[in-house]
Amino acid sequence: MPSDLSRLLNALGLIAVDTVLVLAFVDQFWFRDLPCPLCILQRAGFIAAGFGLALNLFFGPRPSHYGVVVLGATLGAAISMRQILLHVVPGTGAYGNAIFGLHLYTWAFIAFALMIIGSAVLLLNDRQFGRPEPWSQRLSVLPLTAFAVFAVVVVGNVISTLLVCGMGFCPDNPTEYFLFSGTPT
Repeated sequence: MPSDLSRLLNALGLIAVDTVLVLAFVDQFWFRDLPCPLCILQRAGFIAAGFGLALNLFFGPRPSHYGVVVLGATLGAAISMRQILLHVVPGTGAYGNAIFGLHLYTWAFIAFALMIIGSAVLLLNDRQFGRPEPWSQRLSVLPLTAFAVFAVVVVGNVISTLLVCGMGFCPDNPTEYFLFSGTPT
């Protein structure tokens, strides 16, 4: 696999992470479905994995950057599986809306699994690691846009988490923003 293809795949991966995080915001603000603590931790897993992809775009591909992707995705997958197992028992209900019959935490688990598999496949390409100069010297519009959206979404997630949780523990089932209520719900 040529290194330019690897670069394109990393940019597309970061766009996928951007899309997931933007869709989480759409669910939060359009459908008024505030994120639970496990949902916030899953977003953190996506952010960690996206950070590894962004490192590959700016400094060139390195196994350690793919390691960040795999660690973030593994953490996110474990948290997603925890939430799936909480709601798999009949009568326990579910958290949030279902999309195509699956809840967001199930879709998150699938996305994390695909990220781990994709990183493993990209790690099999040794030729991408031989490129001496960082890709940041010739960043095109696609990787730059992916990174810019990622940075905005990360800042948005930090602000959103502070609005939902304040500076303390997040409520188990948030119904309103901490900032607007004055006390956690």
